[in-house]
Amino acid sequence: MEEKQDLTQKSHKLSMNNRRTALLTGINDVLSFDPNEVLLDTVQGTLMIRGEDLHVSRLSIEKGEVDIDGKINSFSYTDSNGFVKNGETLFSRLFK
Repeated sequence: MEEKQDLTQKSHKLSMNNRRTALLTGINDVLSFDPNEVLLDTVQGTLMIRGEDLHVSRLSIEKGEVDIDGKINSFSYTDSNGFVKNGETLFSRLFK
């Protein structure tokens, strides 16, 4: 059963509907978010989503899924994890 979970975590999928809703899988962490930018750590690298009135409508780190609503203008990937500080998650930084 653990092997099946590892295969799921390695899968990354991005689905967008009318530039208003994005459904993503293969998410390790939400690094930061504000109305104009969402920064995600994915199994394929760091993903920056830019737009207007963006908000995270559903988040399940356990399943590696996130839904983002708002006007989406761009997606940009990097292989660098320079945005992550010493393995800290967004929630651990928020609740210090």
